[in-house]
Amino acid sequence: MVAGADSIADTDRLRLAAMDVAFGGVRAPSTLGTFLRSFTHGHVRQLHSVHRQVLAELAATTPLLPGADVLAFVDVDSTHRQVFGYGKQGAAVGRLKGVKTLHPLLATISTPIAAPVIAGIRLRKGKSADVRGASALLAEALATAREAGAGAAIVVRADSKFYTADFVATAGRAGAYVSITTGSNPSVNAAIAAIGGAAWTPIHYPDAFVDPDTGELVSDAEVAEIAYVAFAGKPKRLRAPGRLIVRRVKRLNPKNSGQGELFDVWRHHAVFTTSPYQMLQAETHHRGHAIVEQLIADAKASALAHLPSASFAANAAWTTLWAIAHNLTRATAALASPFHARATTPTIRAHLINVPARLARRARRLIVHLPEHWPWQTPFENLHAALHRPPPAAA
Repeated sequence: MVAGADSIADTDRLRLAAMDVAFGGVRAPSTLGTFLRSFTHGHVRQLHSVHRQVLAELAATTPLLPGADVLAFVDVDSTHRQVFGYGKQGAAVGRLKGVKTLHPLLATISTPIAAPVIAGIRLRKGKSADVRGASALLAEALATAREAGAGAAIVVRADSKFYTADFVATAGRAGAYVSITTGSNPSVNAAIAAIGGAAWTPIHYPDAFVDPDTGELVSDAEVAEIAYVAFAGKPKRLRAPGRLIVRRVKRLNPKNSGQGELFDVWRHHAVFTTSPYQMLQAETHHRGHAIVEQLIADAKASALAHLPSASFAANAAWTTLWAIAHNLTRATAALASPFHARATTPTIRAHLINVPARLARRARRLIVHLPEHWPWQTPFENLHAALHRPPPAAA
């Protein structure tokens, strides 16, 4: 998976040419398939524990999450992966009409200067609701974030499908802030209507972005905030005092609207947050939630391109193994160079992992002859030096 495998058959990559000289104990793809099918739900949960321990140790020994002691983000999102065949356990038609899917849910950890790593992942049935199991995964991800070095502030970011009382309460119990898109409902609309005209702050985004509702390129907007108590109709223990940060952008065709008089000119996007950050800073933090989509795209281009087994537990183990491989890849990049620390995983594989080489033997030692004038020689040497330096002296 670190080398880009997306199916069980890709195990044969380690059996080609002289790879058997460099790697010992490589098993056939059929052996790997049998091993995965032997997993039960309990085995998968044990693998989740291994994943969390590996992430904590990587964060302790590599510059994987710089700045996490000051501010860390935990992003929660889900995706659908199309599957085929009548024997695929858990596959069902869910949100994607006419398409049978499985429905992974994942949580990531990142910082303002660090690419996301995977804190937790769960494979679910295709017809599972987006929020199913999200609170439990969030609690586990926040504990993992603390183990990985997250300190003073953690902001949980998510979109509107995770805007529930249980999800927000879970973050609060763990001492984390939330920044969650609310969607449109009567309570939110009333709060937006109460914002005075003088409260809106015009801003210009350094980089234009695409409005998710209209697909139009947007570069100017106005932002305002107002105090707000989320889930006011719930029991007191589930109510969440905070504020709404509302971004509004002009619609190009305001006549075609179904949102009433309040929205004749502007399209509003509300975010509920409990963070203490200044309004514009908090709004920028929330827009950074889009980084999780990049990670999902990386997954779909590699190991999650297929969920290869008919067994649900085997596929659950496969997704967790991908999460471990992803974190190992990110730690490798962090040791190589600042550029690779922020690069996508396909770039890391092309520059640092899938490197052509010639094997030779001398004095019973295996020697790897790497390409001359390799453009990424310096990052590769940095990685090699970091991996082979002596361990720190015991205290």
